[in-house]
Amino acid sequence: MCTGNYSQVVIPRFLVAVAAAAIALSGCSSGDDPQVTASPTTSPVAEDPALAAYYGQTLSWSNCGGKFECATMDVPLTYDQPDGKSITLDLIRLPAADPEQRLGSLVINPGGPGGSGIDYVRGARVVLTGNLLDQYDIVGFDPRGVGESTPIECLTDRQRDRFLDVDPNPETDEDVAATVRVSERFGPRCQRNNPELTPNVGTPFVARDMDILRSLLGDERLNYLGKSYGTLIGAIYADLFPSRVGRFVLDGAVNPALNNAEISRGQSVGFQKALERFAQWCAEQDDCPIGTDPQAGIQQIVDFLSDLETQPIPASRNRPLTAAQATTGIVGSMYSAEVGWQSLFYALDSALDGDGLGLQSLSDWLTDRRPNGTYDSNSTDALYAVNCIDRPDRWDPEETQKQAEEWSQESPVFGAALAWGNLPCYYWPAPAVDEPREIAAAGAPPIVVVGTEFDPATPYEWSVALADQLDSGVLVSWKGADGHTAYYQGSKCIDKAVDNFLVDGEVPQDGTECK
Repeated sequence: MCTGNYSQVVIPRFLVAVAAAAIALSGCSSGDDPQVTASPTTSPVAEDPALAAYYGQTLSWSNCGGKFECATMDVPLTYDQPDGKSITLDLIRLPAADPEQRLGSLVINPGGPGGSGIDYVRGARVVLTGNLLDQYDIVGFDPRGVGESTPIECLTDRQRDRFLDVDPNPETDEDVAATVRVSERFGPRCQRNNPELTPNVGTPFVARDMDILRSLLGDERLNYLGKSYGTLIGAIYADLFPSRVGRFVLDGAVNPALNNAEISRGQSVGFQKALERFAQWCAEQDDCPIGTDPQAGIQQIVDFLSDLETQPIPASRNRPLTAAQATTGIVGSMYSAEVGWQSLFYALDSALDGDGLGLQSLSDWLTDRRPNGTYDSNSTDALYAVNCIDRPDRWDPEETQKQAEEWSQESPVFGAALAWGNLPCYYWPAPAVDEPREIAAAGAPPIVVVGTEFDPATPYEWSVALADQLDSGVLVSWKGADGHTAYYQGSKCIDKAVDNFLVDGEVPQDGTECK
């Protein structure tokens, strides 16, 4: 498993199916009856005259099925040379269901890096409450390098298979050499295929793109709901444009003060704790495939993954289940206790009996791989392209091996995989555009940060840290809960706090706890 640190919101499969079906039926383009509308032109222009043309664009929204409207906008390839080349971002919105109560636009982002804001808005009716759907235009965009927005393309489908299938815990010289080989080729392939885009996909650029979007939507202040990695986009935006922050909710926060190694190590511990909680839950069910002793069950999983390194088991036709796929499948199931744990229960039951199809399917779902060997998105490419230039820490193979050994002591299932997952950044051809730092966003109005106590992908302490860093941070916690992020995940208390803030401007009390 060579997948780096990641924190994308994993949407339940039924929602992915809904979103995919909508896209397949209508696409995000003009229909027979486009119903073109123009954006208001009353919003502020950019302070930098070189950006005036971008802030002065007019969005032409076209019907793209299911009451959705789509458009595109141009942004500078690099803000260091705003009068140079431009790139195009794809946009989507779902107009407010109750126009008479419309409050403006709410931009939403599902995380990643590599998550599609287009797909997320397509699923807005099952990820947002009716209160938000009634009173906001729900707006999403594919960030630069992602999906439809001038995507970065590094690997072919076959190369991506090889990259994702590398041994997650290489111990022999031969296995280490194989991991080094796929890692050192990744970045140069990005650079060769996308020489201009590769240095310019960092999160600070995405945040600046989002301010152009705010202006083109006609909003003096940006209202924003960011989940997972989307919280980092939001925090950087607030730091760059504090006076333009409207009602901001950052759910499942990334701590911007951490480097790549610290993020990956935190995730390795978070996923390990989540797996331990799964084992405890499983032990209370009938016929738990890993038995009634949670600690012994975890060891059984460790041994099973170790066996797969040398002896893959049958799964789909001509494609056995490898240790990398099994590890990735387990990771994916940790994002949702309600859906993921049940899926893992049955997948492990089959895998331990010699049938790896269930775990392989969970792995393919997380990486957007189709049964025919193609990939639905460039999420893996975008994840590395962003992570490797967002932060400057880059560890060589020797140091990575030390990290893998050390992290495995506290996270036997995930430690090595997440350590080795950062190795491609060591060979990345583009320099870092940012660095780990605390973000205060001085002068911004209250920003609500939501944390889930047993979140595996963005550990709860990261939300606590971001709320503390922000001068106006307000922490709301979902205590005792498993899974990734909190809003509209089953807590009426969380939903009420977020809705009251986004709709009525009612700021929750700092330290609010929902149980």
